[in-house]
Amino acid sequence: QVQLVESGGGLVQAGVSLRLSCAASGRTFSNYAMGWFRQAPGKEREFVAAIRWNSGNTYYADSVKGRFTISRDNAKNTVYLQMNSLKPEDTAVYYCAADERRFTGVSRKEYDYDYWGQGTQVTVSS
Repeated sequence: QVQLVESGGGLVQAGVSLRLSCAASGRTFSNYAMGWFRQAPGKEREFVAAIRWNSGNTYYADSVKGRFTISRDNAKNTVYLQMNSLKPEDTAVYYCAADERRFTGVSRKEYDYDYWGQGTQVTVSS
């Protein structure tokens, strides 16, 4: 059974950095796409970034491009989201997700992802 466990969230001030981790278990993820989504209070969940596990190709939402970096560690079966220059508008619950059905590229739609973590809260104060 696939399990995704996020960690690394917290309360930080604007301008600082934070790194989220997503530990994946239960499958061989080499053909998966792994994504990060976020949901702010009162808003719909939105795509943040994604990575193809085998190729390492990365994809970003325009709102985080240049500030966030997604990466993976094959040995640890872990996906990371390095978040720099955080802004109050980055405040949200961040979710890790896995897409096992797509073999090329990534989807930016949450309904294309098959497995989800429980989420980790990121709060950025001004």
